[in-house]
Amino acid sequence: MKKTDIPLLIKRLRAATKGMTLPAGDAIVAEYGREPYLILISCLLSLRAKDAMSLPVSRQLFEHARTPQQMLDLSQRQIEKIIYSVGFYRQKAKQLREVSNALLDQFNGQVPRTMEELLSLPGVGRKTANLVLGQAIEVPAICVDIHVHRISNRLGLVKTKTPEQTEAALEKILPKQYWIEYNKLLVMWGQNICLPTSPLCSQCVIADLCSRVGVTRSR
Repeated sequence: MKKTDIPLLIKRLRAATKGMTLPAGDAIVAEYGREPYLILISCLLSLRAKDAMSLPVSRQLFEHARTPQQMLDLSQRQIEKIIYSVGFYRQKAKQLREVSNALLDQFNGQVPRTMEELLSLPGVGRKTANLVLGQAIEVPAICVDIHVHRISNRLGLVKTKTPEQTEAALEKILPKQYWIEYNKLLVMWGQNICLPTSPLCSQCVIADLCSRVGVTRSR
């Protein structure tokens, strides 16, 4: 795929993904608005978990806590009970309290607005930081999850081995106007059409643009 095909790629995916289930982060924005703390917490809950599992858990947790102080008013055991159905619930309950405490101690209870400060929070990596920057603060940022990494390489847009390398490569070729939206589009496409194994190439609206790197079997 050529860099010049990117606007066409975005246009086609915008049309083809209408009606598809939104990724968890976008669903949180649609329901609660651009609340940085809620977006941060929902992203942490979604790590190593499918959206179908983490999103309902986020909603349940937000019935009890929507601010760092409210989160700390809950014991770790109480948080564990609320988020029990999501993977690694004990570690995540501990992390949610640690992050909330750090926000209160270091940032007056506010989610910071820079990459460096976000990465200083316990357990927050570049994927989470970029999601918060893009969705909550609307700062151009490319959130690279497993779908974005896989599909960008499959398309032939990048040739990278890690999400961090993919982020750096995409920043060089992807127009800034698409940085925030790119994650949403590729996550929906990756969950429904461009599957990890045996992708649905016969149903893909960008098949003619795709280099199909690494695809050995498709439908």
